Amino acid sequence: MMLRALLALAVLPLAAQAGTPATDQALNQEAASLIPPFQQELLATVKEAVATGGPAKAVEACHLLAPEIAAKHGDGVWQVGRTSLKIRNPNNAPDAWERQVLESFAARAAAGEPLADLKHGERVDGRYRYMQAIGVGEPCLACHGQSIKPELASVIDARYPDDQARGYQMGDLRGAFTLSREVE
Repeated sequence: MMLRALLALAVLPLAAQAGTPATDQALNQEAASLIPPFQQELLATVKEAVATGGPAKAVEACHLLAPEIAAKHGDGVWQVGRTSLKIRNPNNAPDAWERQVLESFAARAAAGEPLADLKHGERVDGRYRYMQAIGVGEPCLACHGQSIKPELASVIDARYPDDQARGYQMGDLRGAFTLSREVE
C-alpha cells in the first residue's frame, strides 16, 4: 500500500506537467476566444485603409499597425500573432513547431478538411501553444491573390522585398493565428 502511494506521488508531477485534457480544452477555448476580436480589428483596419487610400494604404497599415494590433490582443498572458508557410513579413516567420503545424494544416486542407476545423493546441517547453487556420477571403485577394496590380506589387515589393505571400485563390489556406502562453 505504501509503495502504491509513493508511486502515485511520483507520477503526479508528470501528469500535471503533461496537462489534463480538461485543462488543455480550457486553454484551447481561451486561446480561440482571443482570435475573433484580433481578426475583426485587423480586417477593419485593412478595410478602412482601402477605403481611405486604396490597397497601397492597406499594405502600409498592415506593415505599421498589425504588430500593434496583435500586441493589444495578447491580453498580457497570451502572445498573439500570425504566421504562414508563405510569409510576407519576415517577423511572422514560423518557428519549427509552427511550421510543423502549418504543414499538417496544409495536408489536412488538401485532403478536404474544412479550414474552419484546422486547429491545434498542445504544451511545448513550458508553454501552451495554439494555432488556428486563416483562410483567404475576398479582401485578401487584392494583395495576396494571383492578379496583383503592378502599382500595388511595387508598393509590396518596397515594404517586403522577400515577399512570398502571393498567388492565393479564394478559400486557400493563407496561414494561421498563433498563440502562446506560459503554463505550470
